Amino acid sequence: MSALRRPGPVLALLVAVLAGLFLLALSVGSVTITPADLPTLLRHPDASAEAEILHRLRLPRALAALSVGALLALAGALMQVLLRNPLADPYVLGLSGGAALGALGLMVLGGGALAVHGGAFAGAFAAVLMVFALAHPDLGRIELASRQDATPRLLLTGVMLSAVAMAGVGLLLALAPDAQLKGMLFWMMGDLSAAEPAWPVLLAPWALLAGLWPLGRELNLLLRGPGAAQMLGVPVARVRLVVYLAASAAAALAVATAGTIGFVGLVVPHALRLLIGNDQRWLLPASALAGGVFLLAADTLARTVAAPLQLPVGVVTALVGAPAFIALLTRGGQR
Repeated sequence: MSALRRPGPVLALLVAVLAGLFLLALSVGSVTITPADLPTLLRHPDASAEAEILHRLRLPRALAALSVGALLALAGALMQVLLRNPLADPYVLGLSGGAALGALGLMVLGGGALAVHGGAFAGAFAAVLMVFALAHPDLGRIELASRQDATPRLLLTGVMLSAVAMAGVGLLLALAPDAQLKGMLFWMMGDLSAAEPAWPVLLAPWALLAGLWPLGRELNLLLRGPGAAQMLGVPVARVRLVVYLAASAAAALAVATAGTIGFVGLVVPHALRLLIGNDQRWLLPASALAGGVFLLAADTLARTVAAPLQLPVGVVTALVGAPAFIALLTRGGQR
C-alpha cells in the first residue's frame, strides 16, 4: 500500500491544508490582512477597522464554512453507508429538501434565526419519519428491514419526497413578498454571507464523529448488506436508524446555517474512498475534514473571484464539484 493510500498521512495532510486555508480565508478580501497581523487582531477585536472586519465578517464566515462543509460531507458518507451506494447524499432521501422547506416556511412567516433553525430541524426529521413510514409501513416490526434489503424502497421514497419538498419550496418562493424573495433565492443557492454559527453548529460535526466512532465495525459490516450484517451480530434496524438520525441532524444544521449547498456530500466521501478505502473508522473523520476544506476553499473563491460582488457558494461548489465528480467516475471506471 502506498503512502497516499494509508489513512494516517491523508488525515495529516487534510489538517495541514485546512489550517492553511483558514488563514487564507481570514487574510484575503477587499481589505488584505497579513498573516503576521492576525494574532494581534484576533486578541483585540476593537483595535482597528481591520479587526472589526475580521471578527464580524471573516471569522464567523470561515467557521461556518468549515462546520457546514464537515456536516454535509459527514451526512453524505452516512447516506452512502445506509444505501450502500457511493452516489447517495442528503438530497437523495429528501433530508435537505425537508430542511429547506421548513426553514423557508419560517422565513416567510417572519421568524428569526432560532425559528429558522427550528424549522429546518422539523423539516428534516419530518422527512425522516415519512421516509421510514412509507418505506416500512409496519413500523411496529421495523426489524423486517434486517431480513430484506429495503434500500431500493428507501431510495425511491426519498426521491419522491424530495420532489414534493422542492415543489413546496417553489410554492413558498412564488408566494413570498418581493422584499424577501431575493434573500430567499440567494439562500436557496447556498449563502454564507450572513452565517453566524452558534456553538452547537461548530461542535456538531465532531460530536457526531465521537458518537459514531464506536459503531465503526457495525457500519463496515452493514456495507455487506443487511442479511450478512445481521448474521454477524449487527442489530441492523437500530444501526440504520442511528445512521439516518445522525445524517438528518447533520443535514438540518447545514441547511439552516447556509442554505442548500450541493455536491459536498457527494464528491468528498467518494474521492476519499478512492484514496483511503472504505473503512468507516477512517473515512468518516477524513470526510469531515475534507468537507471543511472543500467548502472553505469554495467560499473563499466565491467572495473574492468577482469582488466586490459575492457569488453564492452553492454555485461554486456545483461548478467545481460536477467536473470533479465526472473525473472521479472516469478514474474509478478505468481502475
